[in-house]
Amino acid sequence: MIRRVVLLSLLAVAGGFGAFAQHQILPDFQADPSARVFHGRLYVYPSHDVAGSAYWDMVDWHAFSTDDMVHWKDHGVIFSLKDITWADKHAWAPDCIERNGKYYFYFPADNQIGVAVADSPTGPFKDALGKPLIARDEASGVSSFDPNIFIDGDGQAYLYFGNSHDRLAVVKLKRDMITRDGPIQVLDVRNYHEGIWVHKRKGLYYFSYPSYRGDMVANLMEYSVAKSPLGPFEYKGVILDNRSRNVHGSIAEFKGKWWLFYHVAGPSPYERRVCLAPLRYDKDGNILPIKMTDWP
Repeated sequence: MIRRVVLLSLLAVAGGFGAFAQHQILPDFQADPSARVFHGRLYVYPSHDVAGSAYWDMVDWHAFSTDDMVHWKDHGVIFSLKDITWADKHAWAPDCIERNGKYYFYFPADNQIGVAVADSPTGPFKDALGKPLIARDEASGVSSFDPNIFIDGDGQAYLYFGNSHDRLAVVKLKRDMITRDGPIQVLDVRNYHEGIWVHKRKGLYYFSYPSYRGDMVANLMEYSVAKSPLGPFEYKGVILDNRSRNVHGSIAEFKGKWWLFYHVAGPSPYERRVCLAPLRYDKDGNILPIKMTDWP
């Protein structure tokens, strides 16, 4: 169990100020946080950096949860490369969602995307297909990693993924959440690089993602909006500059407030730390940019 005191600067932002001190919420070293709320409890599914690594050679995934944003529980390893037969490296950014009373964990491995299923948000998860759901290089010019799952209000599920230059891949899923429902589509999204996250607020679809811009390699999180899950997209601007090599995150509403989860580099770009910041919108629905301060 991790116990952390919510910083006064963090609370000040939630009250209306624009800058905050970085607030690490998970232990060293986690990255790529996917935040989900299941039955009133907040869960974060990150990737797991290996201490001392010189590359992103991750091999497993943990889950963490909280009911107050202060006390975090580490549920341990919920899934691993050892649990699949079709890949043995690159356990990168995952996502998870609930449907039909089950939990579906979408994970990348060796530039392919798989899906595992469990009866609990903390597992144990089991490979649902015994093969990739999205194989390597299926989407022309878009790499098969960084999955993000989104279920719209009409029940249609969309699996977004990919690393590319201004191009994002998506495929619809059937209600079983493990079967594709139609072809992969490639969408044009300005400044998109990787790490897509989709959320919906007041009928508007928000697409947030690391861009290929910035002075420290994908350190800017930017966003576009659309009136449908498939675009067309209107570019809106930068949400956050994490001031370290690459950023990847998610946005979730918990107990009436919106939050941005993201990572920063720790001792190296391959040993990262998950942080949290309040997220605010203006009266027109634009996300207000977040300005970081130094560590407190």
